[in-house]
Amino acid sequence: MIALLNIFEIVAPVFILTAIGYFWIKIGFEYPVEFVTQFSTILAVPCLIFTALMKTEIQSNDFINVLVAAIIGYIFLAIIAFAFVKIFNLGLRTYLMPLIVGNTGNLGFPLCLFAFGDPGFGYAIIVFALTSIVAFTIGIWVVAGEGSPMQILKEPLVMGTILGLIFMWQSWETPDFLTSSLELIGQMAIPMMLITLGVAVARLEITDVKKSFLISLCKIFFGITAAILVGLIFDLPKLAISVLILQFSMPIAVTSYLLAEKYGTDANAVAGLVVVSTLITVGISPILIAFLIT
Repeated sequence: MIALLNIFEIVAPVFILTAIGYFWIKIGFEYPVEFVTQFSTILAVPCLIFTALMKTEIQSNDFINVLVAAIIGYIFLAIIAFAFVKIFNLGLRTYLMPLIVGNTGNLGFPLCLFAFGDPGFGYAIIVFALTSIVAFTIGIWVVAGEGSPMQILKEPLVMGTILGLIFMWQSWETPDFLTSSLELIGQMAIPMMLITLGVAVARLEITDVKKSFLISLCKIFFGITAAILVGLIFDLPKLAISVLILQFSMPIAVTSYLLAEKYGTDANAVAGLVVVSTLITVGISPILIAFLIT
């Protein structure tokens, strides 16, 4: 009973905030998604990443090992996803990136933070930064048929990550007043991302429930499999392996829907995947977290 209560305490804040966004829209209230998304990605999330990395106590060797493991994990995941899309004759531009890019930000961040504390959050940032790089380089190239590696350097969250890594490497710290200000701005990121996720789920529509359910289950299974594979290959701390598994199990990111909408692929199909995979995560993540923290 105590263990169940602990798991509930971990996942409840995440899903309560997501539910607030969902019912906010269903009731009929307005929500400025464009403004909140811009504020989060341009200011709040970069501040959160920078301060978290600057203050993290992760050893440099562990950091590098987790980064390399995450890169190899994404390569494994991409190979599995590519084979799946080809075998079942799915549209490459529509389905490949949703099977690779998980919601490591909106959901992965808070789940890792509440489940594993600040050390786990530091590892979660590594996966999230890598996910963003994949989404805005390879992701755009796959969905649109074009893209530039330099595009990622224009993303504020990437600059926040780079600066955070430099400060962590050199053991630098910003002045206390600036650190407090940046942390305060960064603290807005997680609630805003979770509420916005709920809003997105409320506004998206499912076109083929059965197909969306099966593909969503496969995406989550593929992610867990890739994370376990790299966990067996690399000599990582148990905490790092747990974070990799949880982050790689995250549902299909809303980013995939936005790219599909922008570049003219089957956005309705991707919307269904986002909604269904998110709902599946509601049921799976407490079980997965219970397994990982034991």
